[in-house]
Amino acid sequence: MVLELRAASFAARGVGALIDFAAAVVLLVGLGLLLLSGLGDIDPAAASALVLGTVVFVFVALPIGVETLTRGKSLGKLVMGLRIVRDDGGSIRFRQALIRGLLGVFELYMMLGSVAFLVSLFNSPSKRLGDMLAGTYSMRERVAAAPPLIVTTPPQLQPWAGLADIGRMPDPLGRRISAFLTQWAKMTPESRAQLAAALATEAAAYVSPPPPPGTAPDAYLAAVMSERRDRELRRMTAQRERADATARRLYTLPFDQDN
Repeated sequence: MVLELRAASFAARGVGALIDFAAAVVLLVGLGLLLLSGLGDIDPAAASALVLGTVVFVFVALPIGVETLTRGKSLGKLVMGLRIVRDDGGSIRFRQALIRGLLGVFELYMMLGSVAFLVSLFNSPSKRLGDMLAGTYSMRERVAAAPPLIVTTPPQLQPWAGLADIGRMPDPLGRRISAFLTQWAKMTPESRAQLAAALATEAAAYVSPPPPPGTAPDAYLAAVMSERRDRELRRMTAQRERADATARRLYTLPFDQDN
């Protein structure tokens, strides 16, 4: 089964890449200062080889190892809430991290990010060349939670809803109507109108009297579910109050006295 996960935007990937680059530069400078202070006089050829090895370690080996061990994360991706995953949604392995890391040297460093910029700009998942060859893309792990939907009775239907009989509506139908009210803003107008009319017709068999003439199906469903929720809340609150009152009477009985 192929999972469809939300791909990261080009801007988020760019900021994450800049954070990774800045961290790599800081690490390279720190390692360079450490080597200079620890080695002292050294042969120029050996110094050149050591510098080259340090650069390859910081910009190639380390990113590949970090992405492999963390299953697609790095410092920049952690900050931006991103993760590299395979096209089927699974975690990447060493092979994918190796392809991305080797091509990243060409895309991000040798070409100053121009190749990655152009390739990412012209595909919907914002893949760079390394992602295309490795079969990966960047996924958003942190997505802002949608605010809870609070359904209320339209003002023009409040007098009718207060007197309507809606207690016989089956729970499965109520759940379907609640799901529609939660998702209706994401639906096309045609689909929303058709589904609202179908649900309103089905709910009309359990609600009486009918709403005022000219009531829109979505407003009718909102009024029914809002009133149903409020009545259930009042019923449960009254039941809880009766239980608390009974408990108080029981706890105050003179159990230690003879009748």
